Amino acid sequence: MDKKLDTAIFAGGCFWCMVQPFDTLPGIESVVAGYTGGHVAFPAYEEVKSGKTGHTEAVKITFDPSLMSYEQLLGYYWQVTDPTDAMGQFQDRGDNYRPVIFYNSPAQKAAAEKSKAELAASGRFDQPIVTKIEKAGPFYVAEDYHQEFYKKNPERYAQEEAGGREQFIKEHWGK
Repeated sequence: MDKKLDTAIFAGGCFWCMVQPFDTLPGIESVVAGYTGGHVAFPAYEEVKSGKTGHTEAVKITFDPSLMSYEQLLGYYWQVTDPTDAMGQFQDRGDNYRPVIFYNSPAQKAAAEKSKAELAASGRFDQPIVTKIEKAGPFYVAEDYHQEFYKKNPERYAQEEAGGREQFIKEHWGK
């Protein structure tokens, strides 16, 4: 029997730092770094980095919902992003690093909105939750050297993580 897979698209700063937190979870088939939300077809990294294409660095997660639900993925998403910072994430600044949940269906939209409302009501943050929830558009896979960056370049990846994400997670989630 073939398993039925689904996808989730999340943006939360540099895509290098968004792959690893999801890559090791049960039920995850793949996590691909790429670009979405812009107005240029098939953008290159340098174009996206310039801010002129309107794209956001994001990850496309292919998962088995019988092993990992979309709601569970949302729970992990909130733990690895700063939902109070609309202008980037940690040391990554600019619109191409903004936090966004890109939904693929009405069910994903409803789940994301519910999850965001629950986080806002939790009192965990003393600032408003500003993460956007937007309809998914075309997702363009980033260049090969961006894929699985944390495995290929562990020292550089560690420097990126030291830029604030790791400390943020400890402060807000105790991990």
